[in-house]
Amino acid sequence: MTSIEEQHLRARLGADFFQKRLERQAGKRAKLQHQGEGVFRLERLVPFDALLGGVFGILRIRELLRRRFLDVQVVRQEWRLPSLPAAFEGFRLMQLSDLHCDLDVELTPVVENLVKSTPHDAAVLTGDFRNGMEGDHGPCLRELARICAALAPVRFGILGNHDFLEMVPELEKIGLPVLLNESAVLERDGVRLWFSGIDDPHFYKTHDIAKARAGIPSNECAILLSHSPETFGEAANAGFQLMLSGHTHGGQICLPGGYPIVVPCRVPRKFISGRWEHAGLKGYTSRGTGGCGIAARWNCPPEITLHILRAA
Repeated sequence: MTSIEEQHLRARLGADFFQKRLERQAGKRAKLQHQGEGVFRLERLVPFDALLGGVFGILRIRELLRRRFLDVQVVRQEWRLPSLPAAFEGFRLMQLSDLHCDLDVELTPVVENLVKSTPHDAAVLTGDFRNGMEGDHGPCLRELARICAALAPVRFGILGNHDFLEMVPELEKIGLPVLLNESAVLERDGVRLWFSGIDDPHFYKTHDIAKARAGIPSNECAILLSHSPETFGEAANAGFQLMLSGHTHGGQICLPGGYPIVVPCRVPRKFISGRWEHAGLKGYTSRGTGGCGIAARWNCPPEITLHILRAA
């Protein structure tokens, strides 16, 4: 990252949050900090992913779970939003989340083909582009560039807890504008639809919903992109109509019925996967398009979500 890029990111994110993020990134690189909560804290001492992969190998189900990891579904959701302008009636918003592009490169053509065959008007990518957080992020960006090329020209992204701030200039070079506690607007026939995106609220805790919401008239429709659903209360208080999240992977490895064995954040169960509502805020937590740590899924299929917006 050049000094000019650094100054630009400092101005966009704010000096305090910029410094906080860099310090936490340095702690992560030096293995002084860990992102896990609950059972995931054991990863400080135990190579959890390698251990789980070994167990799947012994049980001879690893390839089965990998096939399910590559079996991405297109899930359609329809939303009635009170302040959606009539000009955006039927607007098709595609959501990809938690791609972790460097985990298994065979996922890229699967996602690429599904995106191309699913008509949409705009796309949002709700964070976690990387799997590993050490070394070069070039392989991740190469895979992501292929996916971005298949998406509609209008697209926005946010960073997740696996993504470093230094990736932002490169993400924007491959055609993915990143919202760092910022907003963007789409216009049709003189009316507007707003998108706000916050920085990671889970590990870095450098999100600023008030800053992202600033400048949006209270009577206009605004959608919040938040990597983790942990911000549901703040988002409702800020007056957003819809919030789209990921991070949880829906549990990724689940018991029958999709019941998650473990989840990487502390939220009530209804926020872990699928549709939810809170204090007038409608929301959706994606099960994730990729997977984290190990290319495996069980009772929790990966998804690309197509959100259809309707005027109430």
